[in-house]
Amino acid sequence: MAAAAACGGEAAARPPLAFSPCDRRLLAVSGSDGRLRVWEAAGSRLRHEYVPSAHLSAACTCLAWAPPGGRPPPDKDGPQRKKRKSEAAEVDKQLDILAIGTAVGSILLYSTVKGELQSKLDGGHDNRINCVRWHQDNYCLYSCSEDKHIVEWNTQTCKVKCKWKGDNSSVSSLCISPDGKMLLSAGRTIKLWDLETKEVYRHFTGHATSVSSLMFTTVKPMNENKSFDGITGLYFLSGAIHDRLLSVWQIRSDRKEKNAVMSFTVTDEPTFIDLTVSEVKEEPVKLAVVCRDGQLHLFEHILNGYCKKPLTSNCTIQIATPGNDGDSTPKPVPILAAAFCTDKQSLLLVYGNTLQPIIEKVSLNTSESHICLIRDVQKVLALKTEVAVTKVKTPVVNSDTKVLVPGIPGHSAAVKTPSSGKEKNKSKRKPGESEDSIEERLGALDIDVSKVKTPGGLPQTDSFAVLLVQGLESNDSDILNKVLNTRKETLIKNTVARMPIHAVIPLLHELTKRLQGNPYSASQMVRWLKSVFTLHASYLSTLPDLIPQLGMLYQLMESRVKTLQKLSRLHGRLFLLVTQVAASETVQDVTEVNQTAKLVYEDESSEEEGSDDEMIADKDSDENWDEDEEKEEQSDEQDMTVEKEINGDSDLDPENESEEE
Repeated sequence: MAAAAACGGEAAARPPLAFSPCDRRLLAVSGSDGRLRVWEAAGSRLRHEYVPSAHLSAACTCLAWAPPGGRPPPDKDGPQRKKRKSEAAEVDKQLDILAIGTAVGSILLYSTVKGELQSKLDGGHDNRINCVRWHQDNYCLYSCSEDKHIVEWNTQTCKVKCKWKGDNSSVSSLCISPDGKMLLSAGRTIKLWDLETKEVYRHFTGHATSVSSLMFTTVKPMNENKSFDGITGLYFLSGAIHDRLLSVWQIRSDRKEKNAVMSFTVTDEPTFIDLTVSEVKEEPVKLAVVCRDGQLHLFEHILNGYCKKPLTSNCTIQIATPGNDGDSTPKPVPILAAAFCTDKQSLLLVYGNTLQPIIEKVSLNTSESHICLIRDVQKVLALKTEVAVTKVKTPVVNSDTKVLVPGIPGHSAAVKTPSSGKEKNKSKRKPGESEDSIEERLGALDIDVSKVKTPGGLPQTDSFAVLLVQGLESNDSDILNKVLNTRKETLIKNTVARMPIHAVIPLLHELTKRLQGNPYSASQMVRWLKSVFTLHASYLSTLPDLIPQLGMLYQLMESRVKTLQKLSRLHGRLFLLVTQVAASETVQDVTEVNQTAKLVYEDESSEEEGSDDEMIADKDSDENWDEDEEKEEQSDEQDMTVEKEINGDSDLDPENESEEE
C-alpha cells in the first residue's frame, strides 16, 4: 500500500496531480488552464477532460481519489431506479470518484467512469481549500482551508457534518490514521485530533513554514510486545514549503516528546511524495520525493527510533534530452511525479509538462547513487501528434466544385480555386539569392540605426533593473539567474535603487526562496538583501502587513544564526589544534644548538688595576666619613653656646655668684 501527496499546499510550485489508489492506472492532473485531465498510466493516453464552469475564477487547488469499495455519492439528477445487486457490485468495483478542491471554498465530486460531475459540496469554507482527504470506511470527506477551519462532509447528503477550528492560522494539510479514528492536521504546528470528540490528542512542533504534505509511514508499532491502541507507536512523515528537510515523527504515550525523531534531506522543496507503508518491523520504508528542481530522490530506511543526523538519499534520478546532432547541449526534463507500483520494485515516472505529460514505468536500481535517463521528449510528442492528425480526414476539392461564399444575393465574387501544388510561393526566397541584412531591413523601415544602438554597446544599470522586474513578473528563472548572480556591489546597489517600489516585496520573496538552496547562492542573495534593506527601509516600514510578509525570512535567518555560536566554538578549537600541531612540527624540524663556548678569553691586567682602584676609593671614602663627623660635632657646640647667650643663661664664675648673694 502506498500513499501519495496530492495536496499542493499554499504555494505549490506545480499544479496538483494525483494517482488513483492501489492500481495506479489513472493519473489526474489539473493544468494551469483550469482543466482537469485524467490520463491512463499504461500508454499516456488522455481518457477524460473536464472543464469546470468557473475554471478560471475557481481554479483547482488540490485533488484526492476516493478509496476503492466505498459508497458512491448521489447523482445530481436525483433518485433513479433501484439497481440489481450484480449491477451495484459492478459499479462499486469500477467507481472512481475524484474530489476537487477549488480556490473559492467549494468541492467538486467528479466521476471518471461516467465522465461527468456527480455533486458539489458548498457552504463549508469561505476561502481557498488547501487539502481534501477521504475516510477509508464511512466514505466521509475531510477538508481544510485558509479560513482556519476543518470540515467533515457527508457525501450522501452533500452537507456539512461537523466543522471546527483547526489552528490559529491557515490549515494546509490533512491525513487520516490507518484505523480511521484519528486525524492529523498541520499549519505550521502539527496536531493529532480524536475524530469522535474533535479534541486535540497530541501536539508536535512542526516546521517553520506551512506544511504541504502529511502521511503515515507505518500501520503497526515497531515494538510488538506492548499492546496496540491503534495510534501509539506509529510513525508519520511531514514536509513543508521552502524546506529541504522531511521530518519523521513518532506518536508516543509520553506527551512531552514533541520533536521529530529523524529527518531526510533533499536538494530542494518537495512537490510530490510517495511511499510504501511498512507493515512488518524488519521491512524498510521506501520513499520517493520529487523536488521543485525536477529531481527524484529515493530513500530506503528502517524506522527504529531516534536518529540525530539527517539521512541522505540512496539514489537520485534525473531526466535529460539528448543533444541534437552534437550542436546543442542536453537540457534537463523536469520530473512532475513518481509513484511506486504494486510490486514495490518499479516506479511510474511522470515528466514533461502538465498539459501533455509522459508516463513511463522504470525498474528500481538503488545500487547506483545517481541515474540520468536520456529521453527525447520532442520526438515522443511529435509521434503522438502525428497519430492524432492522421485520424482527421480533409475533403478533396476539385476544380469544378462551386464554392458558396457569403455576400449580397445576386452578386458574385471571384472564387480562387486551390492551386495544384505546382506553383511556388513567390514570397519565398530562392536558393541562389542572398538574404537581406538587418541594416537594409531597418533602412527600408526608415529607422535611424544610430538611435537604436546604446553608447558603448554595454548594458547599463537601468537595463538590469528592467530585466529584474520582468523576471519577477514572468517568474522566468533564466532572467532572474542572470541578474541575481552578479557580484559587483555597485551594480547591485544601483539596480536596487532604480527598481520600482512595487517590485520590492516580490524580490524579497524570490530571495527567500533562493536562500533555501545551495549555500553558494545563499551567500550571493545576502548581498541583495543588504541592499534592499538599506535602500528601501523607509518603504518597508510603512507596510501594515510587514510581519507576515517577512516572517518566513526572519525565521530562516534565526534558524541559520542559531548554529553560528556552535560553529564559531568549533572553529576556535580546531584553530588551536591546528596551530599546536604546526608549532610542534616546526620545533621538531629545528636542530638543537650547542650552548657551550668554544673559546674563553680572560684579561688579567685589567682585573688587577681595577682592584687597586677600588681599594684607594674605599680608603678615601673612610677618611672623608671621619672628617664629616668632626665638622658636625663642632657645628653643634657653636649652636648651643649661641642659644645660651641669647637666653642669658651664660655660665658665671662661682665667685661672682657669691658676691651677689
